[in-house]
Amino acid sequence: MACEFRKGLVSVVTPVYNCEAYLPKMLDSVLNQTYGQMEMILVDDGSTDRTVIAAEAYRDKFAARGFDFRIVRAEHRNASAALNRGLPYVTGEYLIWPDSDDILEPESVKRRVEFLEENPAYQCVRSTAYYFRAEDGTESEREEKSGDLAREDLFWEMLEGRTYVCCGCYMLKSERFFEIYPNRHIPEYDVGQNFQMLLPFLFFHKCPTIQEELYGVRCRRGSHSRRILSQEEDEGKYLNYEMLIDEIAQICGITEETDKKRILCWKMRRRYQLALKYGNKRRILKARYALYRCSGGCPLWRAATDAFRYLYRKK
Repeated sequence: MACEFRKGLVSVVTPVYNCEAYLPKMLDSVLNQTYGQMEMILVDDGSTDRTVIAAEAYRDKFAARGFDFRIVRAEHRNASAALNRGLPYVTGEYLIWPDSDDILEPESVKRRVEFLEENPAYQCVRSTAYYFRAEDGTESEREEKSGDLAREDLFWEMLEGRTYVCCGCYMLKSERFFEIYPNRHIPEYDVGQNFQMLLPFLFFHKCPTIQEELYGVRCRRGSHSRRILSQEEDEGKYLNYEMLIDEIAQICGITEETDKKRILCWKMRRRYQLALKYGNKRRILKARYALYRCSGGCPLWRAATDAFRYLYRKK
Protein backbone atom coordinates (compact mmCIF):
# COMPACT_ATOMS: atom_id res chain seq x y z
CA MET A 1 0.00 0.00 0.00
CA ALA A 2 1.64 3.23 -1.12
CA CYS A 3 1.33 6.04 1.37
CA GLU A 4 2.70 9.53 1.75
CA PHE A 5 3.40 9.82 5.45
CA ARG A 6 2.85 13.26 6.98
CA LYS A 7 6.21 14.64 7.98
CA GLY A 8 6.62 15.24 11.70
CA LEU A 9 3.28 13.63 12.59
CA VAL A 10 3.25 10.97 15.30
CA SER A 11 0.58 8.28 14.99
CA VAL A 12 -0.57 6.79 18.32
CA VAL A 13 -2.36 3.45 17.91
CA THR A 14 -3.84 1.91 21.06
CA PRO A 15 -6.02 -1.20 21.38
CA VAL A 16 -8.48 -0.93 24.29
CA TYR A 17 -10.60 -3.55 26.01
CA ASN A 18 -12.72 -2.93 29.13
CA CYS A 19 -10.44 -0.17 30.31
CA GLU A 20 -12.86 2.65 31.21
CA ALA A 21 -11.23 3.17 34.61
CA TYR A 22 -7.72 3.80 33.24
CA LEU A 23 -8.14 4.98 29.63
CA PRO A 24 -8.77 8.65 30.57
CA LYS A 25 -5.35 8.87 32.26
CA MET A 26 -3.65 7.58 29.11
CA LEU A 27 -5.60 9.95 26.86
CA ASP A 28 -4.81 12.86 29.20
CA SER A 29 -1.12 11.97 28.92
CA VAL A 30 -1.37 12.19 25.11
CA LEU A 31 -3.12 15.55 25.31
CA ASN A 32 -0.43 16.79 27.73
CA GLN A 33 2.43 16.10 25.33
CA THR A 34 4.70 19.04 24.64
CA TYR A 35 4.93 17.84 21.04
CA GLY A 36 2.31 19.38 18.79
CA GLN A 37 1.73 17.03 15.84
CA MET A 38 -0.14 13.86 16.75
CA GLU A 39 -3.05 11.66 15.70
CA MET A 40 -4.82 9.29 18.11
CA ILE A 41 -6.21 5.99 16.80
CA LEU A 42 -8.11 3.98 19.40
CA VAL A 43 -9.27 0.48 18.50
CA ASP A 44 -11.97 -0.88 20.79
CA ASP A 45 -11.60 -4.66 20.96
CA GLY A 46 -15.29 -5.34 21.69
CA SER A 47 -15.42 -3.81 25.18
CA THR A 48 -18.45 -4.69 27.30
CA ASP A 49 -18.07 -1.81 29.77
CA ARG A 50 -18.19 1.98 29.14
CA THR A 51 -14.78 2.19 27.48
CA VAL A 52 -16.16 3.61 24.23
CA ILE A 53 -18.24 6.21 26.09
CA ALA A 54 -15.13 7.25 28.04
CA ALA A 55 -13.24 7.57 24.76
CA GLU A 56 -15.97 9.57 23.02
CA ALA A 57 -15.81 12.12 25.83
CA TYR A 58 -12.34 13.05 24.57
CA ARG A 59 -13.23 13.81 20.98
CA ASP A 60 -13.68 17.57 21.51
CA LYS A 61 -10.58 17.76 23.73
CA PHE A 62 -8.42 16.30 20.98
CA ALA A 63 -9.99 18.62 18.42
CA ALA A 64 -9.21 21.60 20.64
CA ARG A 65 -5.59 20.44 20.88
CA GLY A 66 -5.41 20.13 17.09
CA PHE A 67 -4.92 16.35 17.21
CA ASP A 68 -6.85 13.99 14.94
CA PHE A 69 -8.92 11.50 16.94
CA ARG A 70 -10.40 8.26 15.63
CA ILE A 71 -12.24 5.38 17.33
CA VAL A 72 -12.34 2.09 15.44
CA ARG A 73 -14.86 -0.51 16.64
CA ALA A 74 -14.12 -4.24 16.37
CA GLU A 75 -15.42 -7.55 17.67
CA HIS A 76 -13.52 -8.93 20.63
CA ARG A 77 -10.54 -11.05 19.58
CA ASN A 78 -7.13 -10.04 20.93
CA ALA A 79 -4.67 -7.16 21.03
CA SER A 80 -2.83 -8.07 17.82
CA ALA A 81 -6.09 -8.33 15.86
CA ALA A 82 -7.22 -4.98 17.31
CA LEU A 83 -3.94 -3.33 16.36
CA ASN A 84 -4.39 -4.60 12.82
CA ARG A 85 -7.69 -2.73 12.66
CA GLY A 86 -5.86 0.50 13.49
CA LEU A 87 -2.72 0.22 11.37
CA PRO A 88 -4.44 1.08 8.05
CA TYR A 89 -5.27 4.53 9.44
CA VAL A 90 -1.67 5.45 10.30
CA THR A 91 -0.56 8.55 8.37
CA GLY A 92 2.26 9.82 10.60
CA GLU A 93 5.98 9.75 9.93
CA TYR A 94 6.42 8.15 13.35
CA LEU A 95 4.53 5.35 15.08
CA ILE A 96 3.98 4.54 18.77
CA TRP A 97 1.48 2.15 20.39
CA PRO A 98 1.16 2.72 24.16
CA ASP A 99 -1.04 0.43 26.24
CA SER A 100 -4.45 1.78 27.22
CA ASP A 101 -3.70 1.85 30.96
CA ASP A 102 -0.18 3.32 30.85
CA ILE A 103 0.94 6.95 30.61
CA LEU A 104 3.33 9.01 28.53
CA GLU A 105 5.42 11.58 30.34
CA PRO A 106 4.89 15.10 28.89
CA GLU A 107 8.26 15.12 27.06
CA SER A 108 8.00 11.49 25.92
CA VAL A 109 7.07 12.05 22.27
CA LYS A 110 9.10 15.22 21.81
CA ARG A 111 12.33 13.70 23.13
CA ARG A 112 12.06 10.70 20.83
CA VAL A 113 11.13 12.71 17.72
CA GLU A 114 14.00 15.11 18.39
CA PHE A 115 16.43 12.21 18.67
CA LEU A 116 15.34 10.71 15.35
CA GLU A 117 15.46 14.07 13.61
CA GLU A 118 18.94 14.75 14.97
CA ASN A 119 20.12 11.22 14.12
CA PRO A 120 18.54 10.41 10.74
CA ALA A 121 20.58 7.21 10.29
CA TYR A 122 18.41 5.55 12.95
CA GLN A 123 14.96 4.21 12.11
CA CYS A 124 13.78 3.79 15.70
CA VAL A 125 14.55 4.80 19.25
CA ARG A 126 13.38 3.83 22.72
CA SER A 127 13.33 5.33 26.19
CA THR A 128 13.35 3.62 29.56
CA ALA A 129 10.24 3.26 31.74
CA TYR A 130 9.12 3.30 35.35
CA TYR A 131 6.50 1.02 36.92
CA PHE A 132 3.78 2.03 39.34
CA ARG A 133 0.95 0.31 41.21
CA ALA A 134 -2.57 0.89 39.94
CA GLU A 135 -4.00 1.02 43.46
CA ASP A 136 -2.08 3.99 44.82
CA GLY A 137 0.43 5.13 42.18
CA THR A 138 3.44 4.11 44.27
CA GLU A 139 6.56 2.75 42.65
CA SER A 140 6.49 -0.90 41.68
CA GLU A 141 9.27 -3.35 40.88
CA ARG A 142 10.41 -3.49 37.27
CA GLU A 143 8.83 -6.38 35.43
CA GLU A 144 11.47 -6.67 32.71
CA LYS A 145 15.25 -6.59 32.59
CA SER A 146 16.83 -3.42 31.25
CA GLY A 147 19.94 -5.13 29.90
CA ASP A 148 22.87 -3.23 28.46
CA LEU A 149 21.35 0.12 27.51
CA ALA A 150 24.34 0.94 25.31
CA ARG A 151 23.53 -1.94 22.97
CA GLU A 152 21.73 -1.14 19.74
CA ASP A 153 21.39 -4.64 18.24
CA LEU A 154 18.37 -5.78 20.20
CA PHE A 155 16.75 -8.66 18.29
CA TRP A 156 18.34 -11.48 20.26
CA GLU A 157 18.45 -9.41 23.44
CA MET A 158 14.67 -9.04 23.31
CA LEU A 159 13.85 -12.56 22.14
CA GLU A 160 16.01 -14.14 24.83
CA GLY A 161 14.68 -11.89 27.58
CA ARG A 162 17.73 -9.76 28.34
CA THR A 163 16.00 -6.45 27.56
CA TYR A 164 12.50 -5.04 27.71
CA VAL A 165 9.58 -5.30 25.30
CA CYS A 166 7.65 -2.45 26.99
CA CYS A 167 5.68 -1.15 24.00
CA GLY A 168 5.20 2.50 24.90
CA CYS A 169 8.95 3.06 25.13
CA TYR A 170 9.54 2.50 21.41
CA MET A 171 9.10 4.86 18.47
CA LEU A 172 9.45 3.57 14.90
CA LYS A 173 9.59 5.32 11.56
CA SER A 174 6.35 4.33 9.86
CA GLU A 175 7.79 4.00 6.37
CA ARG A 176 10.37 1.46 7.51
CA PHE A 177 7.75 -0.42 9.55
CA PHE A 178 5.37 -0.78 6.62
CA GLU A 179 8.19 -2.00 4.41
CA ILE A 180 8.18 -5.05 6.70
CA TYR A 181 4.37 -5.22 6.75
CA PRO A 182 3.27 -3.73 3.40
CA ASN A 183 -0.27 -5.05 3.91
CA ARG A 184 -0.43 -3.30 7.30
CA HIS A 185 -1.17 -6.58 9.00
CA ILE A 186 0.97 -8.10 11.75
CA PRO A 187 0.73 -11.82 12.67
CA GLU A 188 -2.30 -12.41 14.89
CA TYR A 189 -1.77 -14.58 17.95
CA ASP A 190 -3.36 -14.35 21.38
CA VAL A 191 -0.07 -13.42 23.04
CA GLY A 192 -0.15 -9.65 22.70
CA GLN A 193 1.28 -7.60 19.86
CA ASN A 194 4.75 -6.44 20.84
CA PHE A 195 6.92 -9.27 19.53
CA GLN A 196 5.21 -8.86 16.14
CA MET A 197 5.70 -5.11 16.16
CA LEU A 198 9.28 -5.08 17.41
CA LEU A 199 11.26 -8.21 16.62
CA PRO A 200 11.22 -7.95 12.80
CA PHE A 201 11.99 -4.25 13.03
CA LEU A 202 14.88 -4.86 15.42
CA PHE A 203 16.23 -7.62 13.20
CA PHE A 204 16.72 -5.09 10.39
CA HIS A 205 17.42 -1.89 12.35
CA LYS A 206 19.52 -0.76 15.27
CA CYS A 207 17.68 0.82 18.20
CA PRO A 208 19.47 3.24 20.55
CA THR A 209 18.14 4.08 24.01
CA ILE A 210 17.37 7.48 25.50
CA GLN A 211 18.15 6.76 29.13
CA GLU A 212 15.23 8.71 30.53
CA GLU A 213 12.05 7.28 32.08
CA LEU A 214 9.62 8.74 29.56
CA TYR A 215 6.90 6.09 29.95
CA GLY A 216 4.92 4.86 32.94
CA VAL A 217 3.69 1.26 33.18
CA ARG A 218 0.64 0.69 35.36
CA CYS A 219 0.87 -2.64 37.22
CA ARG A 220 -2.58 -3.95 38.06
CA ARG A 221 -4.01 -7.30 38.96
CA GLY A 222 -6.51 -8.63 36.48
CA SER A 223 -5.03 -6.97 33.40
CA HIS A 224 -4.86 -9.25 30.38
CA SER A 225 -1.09 -9.70 30.56
CA ARG A 226 -1.05 -10.40 34.31
CA ARG A 227 -4.09 -12.58 34.93
CA ILE A 228 -3.54 -16.09 36.27
CA LEU A 229 -3.86 -18.72 33.56
CA SER A 230 -5.02 -22.31 33.84
CA GLN A 231 -2.49 -24.97 32.82
CA GLU A 232 -4.34 -25.49 29.54
CA GLU A 233 -4.31 -21.73 28.80
CA ASP A 234 -0.64 -21.49 29.77
CA GLU A 235 0.37 -24.36 27.51
CA GLY A 236 -1.68 -22.88 24.66
CA LYS A 237 0.03 -19.52 25.14
CA TYR A 238 3.48 -21.13 24.98
CA LEU A 239 2.53 -22.94 21.76
CA ASN A 240 1.25 -19.69 20.24
CA TYR A 241 4.55 -17.99 21.08
CA GLU A 242 6.46 -20.76 19.31
CA MET A 243 4.30 -20.47 16.20
CA LEU A 244 4.66 -16.69 16.28
CA ILE A 245 8.46 -16.88 16.47
CA ASP A 246 8.51 -19.31 13.56
CA GLU A 247 6.49 -16.81 11.52
CA ILE A 248 8.74 -13.94 12.59
CA ALA A 249 11.78 -15.97 11.52
CA GLN A 250 10.20 -16.30 8.08
CA ILE A 251 9.46 -12.56 7.93
CA CYS A 252 13.09 -11.83 8.82
CA GLY A 253 14.41 -14.40 6.36
CA ILE A 254 16.37 -16.27 9.04
CA THR A 255 18.13 -19.17 7.31
CA GLU A 256 21.52 -19.42 9.04
CA GLU A 257 21.78 -22.72 10.91
CA THR A 258 23.30 -21.05 13.96
CA ASP A 259 20.36 -18.65 14.18
CA LYS A 260 17.82 -21.44 13.66
CA LYS A 261 19.49 -23.45 16.43
CA ARG A 262 19.38 -20.41 18.68
CA ILE A 263 15.62 -20.14 18.14
CA LEU A 264 15.27 -23.86 18.87
CA CYS A 265 17.16 -23.35 22.15
CA TRP A 266 14.78 -20.51 23.01
CA LYS A 267 11.85 -22.87 22.52
CA MET A 268 13.41 -25.68 24.57
CA ARG A 269 14.28 -23.30 27.41
CA ARG A 270 10.66 -22.17 27.59
CA ARG A 271 9.33 -25.72 27.38
CA TYR A 272 11.64 -26.72 30.21
CA GLN A 273 10.40 -23.82 32.38
CA LEU A 274 6.78 -24.71 31.64
CA ALA A 275 7.36 -28.39 32.50
CA LEU A 276 9.00 -27.39 35.78
CA LYS A 277 6.09 -25.10 36.60
CA TYR A 278 3.57 -27.93 36.36
CA GLY A 279 5.84 -30.75 37.56
CA ASN A 280 5.53 -32.82 34.39
CA LYS A 281 8.47 -35.23 34.76
CA ARG A 282 8.32 -36.61 31.24
CA ARG A 283 8.36 -33.13 29.71
CA ILE A 284 11.07 -31.97 32.12
CA LEU A 285 13.28 -34.83 31.00
CA LYS A 286 12.51 -34.33 27.32
CA ALA A 287 13.02 -30.55 27.35
CA ARG A 288 16.22 -30.68 29.41
CA TYR A 289 17.68 -33.32 27.12
CA ALA A 290 16.72 -31.30 24.02
CA LEU A 291 18.16 -28.13 25.55
CA TYR A 292 21.51 -29.78 26.09
CA ARG A 293 21.52 -31.08 22.55
CA CYS A 294 20.66 -27.80 20.86
CA SER A 295 23.17 -25.88 23.01
CA GLY A 296 25.96 -27.88 21.39
CA GLY A 297 29.20 -29.24 22.78
CA CYS A 298 27.51 -31.94 24.86
CA PRO A 299 27.66 -35.69 24.02
CA LEU A 300 24.40 -37.64 23.95
CA TRP A 301 25.31 -39.77 26.96
CA ARG A 302 26.11 -36.74 29.06
CA ALA A 303 22.87 -34.94 28.14
CA ALA A 304 20.81 -38.02 29.01
CA THR A 305 22.70 -38.70 32.25
CA ASP A 306 22.38 -35.12 33.41
CA ALA A 307 18.67 -35.01 32.60
CA PHE A 308 17.97 -38.20 34.59
CA ARG A 309 20.18 -37.05 37.46
CA TYR A 310 18.34 -33.72 37.64
CA LEU A 311 14.91 -35.27 37.40
CA TYR A 312 15.42 -37.89 40.08
CA ARG A 313 17.72 -35.98 42.42
CA LYS A 314 16.88 -36.13 46.11
CA LYS A 315 14.87 -33.19 47.38
